[in-house]
Amino acid sequence: MSVQERKERERAARERLIVATARELAEQQGWDAVTTRRLAERIEYSQPVLYSHFRGKREIIGAVALQGATELAAAVRAATSAADGPRARVAALARAYLDFAERNPAVYDALFELDGGLAYAQEDTPEPLKDAFAALLETLTDVAGDAHPGLFTETFWAALHGLASLTRTGRLPPADTEQRLELIVSRLATT
Repeated sequence: MSVQERKERERAARERLIVATARELAEQQGWDAVTTRRLAERIEYSQPVLYSHFRGKREIIGAVALQGATELAAAVRAATSAADGPRARVAALARAYLDFAERNPAVYDALFELDGGLAYAQEDTPEPLKDAFAALLETLTDVAGDAHPGLFTETFWAALHGLASLTRTGRLPPADTEQRLELIVSRLATT
């Protein structure tokens, strides 16, 4: 292994450590607690080292969001592959999405609430974000009816996002989440 390869491997490991530490800190204490000073202290590197990887908190949020998009896509695909029939796959997709949002609130915020400097629904949208949308589209195309599959997927996603966000912020009581989920699936996912 060359010196250059070793340095690249070490740099990639440091970058993963920064992202993992930021994510852990955000999940424990919220994104306001994530500062470059605190991250540098936690990972035991100087702030200039941190800045050699990311220009600031915004880029770190973006890196967490990309990681989260990959995990969300995997969770949706795993849930839908185990379901039998189009309606069951849609229900599994919806449940997996809401479970992801509930289990990973800081990651969910990085993906959909905070400015991580990422382009959504554009030519330069990063692949992990495109793949997360594709994971939804793959299932929802079967139940889009006469609607354009992409528009239907955006609308279904908006409904799930609203349910996740309003429940997380206490504006909707969590006890009725399953009933709301059933309404979304039964009204939108016609086969």
